[in-house]
Amino acid sequence: MTGIDLCVREASWKTGQGRTILDPVSFELPAGEVLGIAGANGAGKSTLLRLLYRFLKPHTGTLLVDGRDLWHLSAREAARTIAAVLQEQPTDFALSVREIVVLGRRPHANGIANAGKRDAEIVDDCLRKMDLHSYADRSFGTLSGGERQRVMVARALAQEPKLLVLDEPTNHLDIRHQLEIVELISDLNITIVTSLHDLNLASRVCDKVLLLHEGRLVAHGAPETVLTPGNIEQAYSVQVRLEQLSASRERYLTFHL
Repeated sequence: MTGIDLCVREASWKTGQGRTILDPVSFELPAGEVLGIAGANGAGKSTLLRLLYRFLKPHTGTLLVDGRDLWHLSAREAARTIAAVLQEQPTDFALSVREIVVLGRRPHANGIANAGKRDAEIVDDCLRKMDLHSYADRSFGTLSGGERQRVMVARALAQEPKLLVLDEPTNHLDIRHQLEIVELISDLNITIVTSLHDLNLASRVCDKVLLLHEGRLVAHGAPETVLTPGNIEQAYSVQVRLEQLSASRERYLTFHL
């Protein structure tokens, strides 16, 4: 898998009643980089992600993938280019874990006889990456929230996307699997946009961070330039202190009301 360049130009979104949820926002993300979108609840994070995976059409502006307007792609081509993993997962799928991951291969179906073997290899690889081989024959509806999250990440990876959109990918996960998701994000050679509540995690795994407040852009750039006490206080209405661990010299943000 290889990534694509993403360019968002003055993209905004309003409700049918005309209420602005996301003011015009612009940014560029080079192929293979990871962008973290941060902000308090109601900041517009999920709305921006929905524009990126073509669930919502922007009220203004354009979204370009490798220089092509996202809305000029066919549905099949878009599905081959972009995969999304959402926070809330369905619980009523009457399918096994493997069958759900196999669904990620549908955009690539082309009737070639040997495609079945390659599809099976890709599915097995995605199950392995997400530590799901022992769950392959389990019914999706019997899984915990964290297990379902990992299945949906595996299905997204099976699409072989060039842009992966993740809405709070560590939601519902225990510490071990949170770390696995972080390592996966770091290792994938694709373009990734993810919303994250954990700003220290965003600082660790993201090449760029985009900070929103009430639908408006606060800052965008490298984590060390965006995740400053002043910007965070503006976005979250909390006091922030920047600390450094003497052994590792890593920076950690602590928050106070």
